[in-house]
Amino acid sequence: MFLERFVQKRRYLTEAELLELQALCQILPGPTSTQTITALGFKMGGPGLAYLTVLIWSLPAVLVMTFAALGIYYLQKHQISLSFMRFVEPMAIGFLTYGGFTIGAKVIKNRIHWLILIISAIVAYLFPSPYMTPIVIALGAVVTALKYRNLQKMKKTPIRIEWANFFLWLGVLIIAAVLGKITHSLPIRLFENFYRNGSLVFGGGQVLNPMLYTEFVEFKKYLTQQEFLTGMAMAQVIPGPVFSIASYIGALSMRSDGIIGQLWGSLAASAGIFLPGTFLIFFVYRFWNELKKYRGVRASLEGINAASVGLTVAAVIRMFTATATGSTAVICILATLFLLYFTKIPPYGIVLGGILLGLLF
Repeated sequence: MFLERFVQKRRYLTEAELLELQALCQILPGPTSTQTITALGFKMGGPGLAYLTVLIWSLPAVLVMTFAALGIYYLQKHQISLSFMRFVEPMAIGFLTYGGFTIGAKVIKNRIHWLILIISAIVAYLFPSPYMTPIVIALGAVVTALKYRNLQKMKKTPIRIEWANFFLWLGVLIIAAVLGKITHSLPIRLFENFYRNGSLVFGGGQVLNPMLYTEFVEFKKYLTQQEFLTGMAMAQVIPGPVFSIASYIGALSMRSDGIIGQLWGSLAASAGIFLPGTFLIFFVYRFWNELKKYRGVRASLEGINAASVGLTVAAVIRMFTATATGSTAVICILATLFLLYFTKIPPYGIVLGGILLGLLF
């Protein structure tokens, strides 16, 4: 869509420039599509246009997922059954499995990658803590960075780094963590939680979802598994970035504070998940042409991607064992995988079909 709208129709930039922006965003943590269009705004109009771009791009999905959380809370408060979503919840595991498989098929290319994937999956499964995620990702990066000699050399030029946006990114992270610890304010802690996750996730929504599941369902228990899987499936239905599931989680995490509290939770989570990627693209964009010429940087990306797939595998296993307690759930998961792999039915069509089946039966 970016190619058709911005290159061919509007001629804001060339195809080569767009592909280079996308390549840059692929190596940074955060939502790739959001960062790409934010980088385009930055390229055309500086930080002001970039911030406006990310706001306009994410706002529709954020609003829809926030209202979805309010709707779920309303149904629960009035003791209205969510059984009509019973087919959709295992479908979410199918989406996550397919996403992990798709990424893995692209990035797992040799024995080292497989070894990183397997070890990452085992560690993440045995120690389902959000604090384990950065360790797994960092170790994966180090392992493949040591193999940098296998990559082609590129002529290097001096790197001139403007540190302002890096210190902005790091400063917000530290201040949010300190304030959350001191005040025990849930909105601040939610902002910090999502800001940290947004600073660590490589690979988009398929990798973000298992990280959020580990932290907010298994570790902190802000949401039940049913609530999380319902939101995860709904994020597949709506247009816009999958990272908008943060708005849903943030709102439900503050359900005890009423509607106003839920809106604050959604705002804190949404800002937390989208801001780090924006700060980092501002920072790296200025010296990307020089940075990409270093083999160690390029080599580390292979380990990051392999470890991210391992995190997804661990999450799929945990979700499957907890959800697939009957034949119906297993059939839903397998049917979702079949439809995604062998047909061209869009994800929202599959989810809406699951909701319809739940209403009929």
